[in-house]
Amino acid sequence: MRIGVFVCHCGRNIAGSVDVKKVVDEISHIKDVVLCMDYIYLCSEPGQLTIQEKIKELNLTHIVIAACTPALHGVTFGRAVEAAGLNRYLLEIANIREQCSWVHQHHPEKATKKAICLIKGALAKLKNAQPLKPIKVPLTRKVLVIGGGIAGIRAALDIAQGGIEVYLVEKTPSLGGHMAQLSETFPTLDCSSCILTPLMVEAAHHKNIHVFTYTEVKRVEGVIGNFKVTLEKKPRYVIPEKCTGCNDCVDVCPVIVPNEFDQGLGARKAIYVPFPQAVPLVYTIDLEHCLNDEKLIVCEQCFKACGPKAINFLMEPEEVEIEVGSIVVATGYELLPLENLKEYGGGEYEDVITSLDFERLASASGPTGGVIKRPSDGKVPKSVVFIQCAGSRDQEHGRPYCSKICCMYTAKHALTYKHLVPEGEACVFYIDVRAAGKRYEEFVQRVMGEERVLYLRGKVSKVFRHNEKMIVSGVDTLSGKPVEIEADLVVVAPAIVPSKKAQELAKLLKAPVDEFGFMSEIHPKLRPVESVSLGVYLAGAVQAPKDISETVAQASAAASKVLSLLSQPEASLEPIVAHVNEELCKACRLCQKACPFKAITMVGKGKKRHAKVEEALCQGCGVCMAICEEHAINVAGFTYEQLSMQLRALLEDRINENEKAVKSG
Repeated sequence: MRIGVFVCHCGRNIAGSVDVKKVVDEISHIKDVVLCMDYIYLCSEPGQLTIQEKIKELNLTHIVIAACTPALHGVTFGRAVEAAGLNRYLLEIANIREQCSWVHQHHPEKATKKAICLIKGALAKLKNAQPLKPIKVPLTRKVLVIGGGIAGIRAALDIAQGGIEVYLVEKTPSLGGHMAQLSETFPTLDCSSCILTPLMVEAAHHKNIHVFTYTEVKRVEGVIGNFKVTLEKKPRYVIPEKCTGCNDCVDVCPVIVPNEFDQGLGARKAIYVPFPQAVPLVYTIDLEHCLNDEKLIVCEQCFKACGPKAINFLMEPEEVEIEVGSIVVATGYELLPLENLKEYGGGEYEDVITSLDFERLASASGPTGGVIKRPSDGKVPKSVVFIQCAGSRDQEHGRPYCSKICCMYTAKHALTYKHLVPEGEACVFYIDVRAAGKRYEEFVQRVMGEERVLYLRGKVSKVFRHNEKMIVSGVDTLSGKPVEIEADLVVVAPAIVPSKKAQELAKLLKAPVDEFGFMSEIHPKLRPVESVSLGVYLAGAVQAPKDISETVAQASAAASKVLSLLSQPEASLEPIVAHVNEELCKACRLCQKACPFKAITMVGKGKKRHAKVEEALCQGCGVCMAICEEHAINVAGFTYEQLSMQLRALLEDRINENEKAVKSG
């Protein structure tokens, strides 16, 4: 065994706290270490070439690189040693940056000692390493895109145009998502529907896209390259192939309910299409509000009025099974419920509405035909107060993050209001304005200057009604004085939160979420659209709050990752998977029950019955290894022997100190 150890300075990230020269000197004297050297930036091209040259020159068989986290450059160094003819699994990375220098900046002696311990641990683990080969699996050249908003539509179109078959699934009766609810988009003030509708139609008619609306994902099994997905199509009680969108059924329906597409500010019938540009333009019967139910038919007005005979009250949920090689998650966002914002009168006063409510009031296709009206009395408000960061950047509501788009759409709303009600007065309460996009700052300055919208830097403490007016009470933090402003209408910008369905979906996909419920990416800078669950990609606000342009860019990025994956003849999976020692296995099934990926089954009969790991399903998490009482399961690259040797090396100094203490009595 001929081991080479390379210690990185990482500029001053490591060398600023760790005495690199001392580390090199200490490690150089360890048995089997043929070479130990330092380099300022090992991840650089010259650094990688140096590693390759030393491998060939000294015939090195094992490599330890002491640098930053393997999550950042593990793949980079793996490729470098492979290029020199060495198996990448005979490489071990000791993290002496994140786990050492960065957390011990003010204690260089301790940081240096810890760095030496971490490298010794890596050496001990490496001495029992075995060369491994990637697991090859076939690829199904089909893709599932979950979510029919702008992110899902853009991703589906890009993938389909690359020649790959796509299943586009949307839980509501129509494609479009929240973008379909918007009146205009910032900073250009383009008509939202004019931009979105052509894309919706294109997706619906693309030869490589199968659109499933009013459908949800029920089950997901399998792994990258070979996912088996069960979809549940909810019954519309209208046969899509027969419906002509004539509206005759709506005219005779006696039931009127609030229209959720209009945020409850308008009404619809129990049989409806969400909005005039809906795709597909097929009616849906809302059985929850229909006079009929699953057992009793008491009203047949729509059935009698339907000329094509498209109404069928006997329709039932239908399951569809599909096989795909990759999945794109684009399930969008929700707003923090207004009822959660009690300090602003949310849920108590009709004239306190959300930003999305305002969008529907301003929309020409909205419930008021584009006329801004107060919900309480239908009058045009002569004064409006807009409140930003309503639940965002707020520890009290458990959401310290910025919702990112509120500053811009609030400026758009103030501008829209001034155009629709020229004599009206608009005031915006803000913490600070974040306008970090192309032409965004200019847009905000236009609203502040040309449109003469008053911006008050401060936090609103309370909103309440006095006579016919809403009173907004807060503090102007620039002057340090309390302020109270009368308004006819109050518009709050609630925090953007992940949808509940997205969090349920994350469990099905075995994809992690952050503390707020947004789906987590592998790395925010280097791999921002890839989920930890291999073959699952993220697009849009499912990962974090985003505006339309950023959402579209991320959707195209996810599509490019999918096309890159499916352009290969087969997928290459990490060989770091569990293996069963059949002689030791007692078939107790503890590992099978504990496995989160359903990768373990029982095979054989009688005394020969034992656990078997399906390598393509195994993610190498080690749960089975930890729970096995017989030590019959080992994860390749992380065996009991390797981990025990590594642990002993890490604790060597402490063990020696204890042994000396025992001997000295």
